[in-house]
Amino acid sequence: MQREIIAILRGITSKEAPAIAEVLIEAGIDKIEVPLNSPSPFESIERLIDAFCDVAVIGAGTVLQVEQVDHLAAINASMVVSPDCNSDVIKATKQADMLSYPGCFTATECFTALRHGADGLKLFPSFLLGPKGLEALRAVLPKTTPIYAVGGVGPDNFSDWVGAGATGFGIGSSLYKPGMSVADVRAKAQDITAAYDAVFDQ
Repeated sequence: MQREIIAILRGITSKEAPAIAEVLIEAGIDKIEVPLNSPSPFESIERLIDAFCDVAVIGAGTVLQVEQVDHLAAINASMVVSPDCNSDVIKATKQADMLSYPGCFTATECFTALRHGADGLKLFPSFLLGPKGLEALRAVLPKTTPIYAVGGVGPDNFSDWVGAGATGFGIGSSLYKPGMSVADVRAKAQDITAAYDAVFDQ
């Protein structure tokens, strides 16, 4: 099963990144972002690309500037995730042939992102909008638009979000926090993929 789960490794270090990514991939989570407000994020991303580019989509989160997109393209990253909807960042990402997931909250932001070539929408912060809000957006967005619910989303409410129209999830602190052991991350990843599979197998 292709799971539309993006692991958000905020705060991870370049030293621990490969071991954490390995257990995520083993559990079935093969989209991994390192937010750029983490320590030495580009170093972490490069290490992950070197180790896992054949089996995972590796990229960055909290991408706010075109210059950051250019840096990611130079190290062969595959994915750019942002908390906001910046048309220049989206266009630069697509020009570099990377996946673009801008942050959106309103219908205007959603359509702006799609108009500039976004591959999917990061609904953020999802907990503020809620599944009912997503239902309203889904009613007007193209049916094929991938929407990732991010922020306050976890295994206990996957079914609510999928019922409202989410096609995937970005999972941060309920999967990884700085200082967590590899074993803890493995266990959480397994719980998350099991919950995801249970919802999408219905």
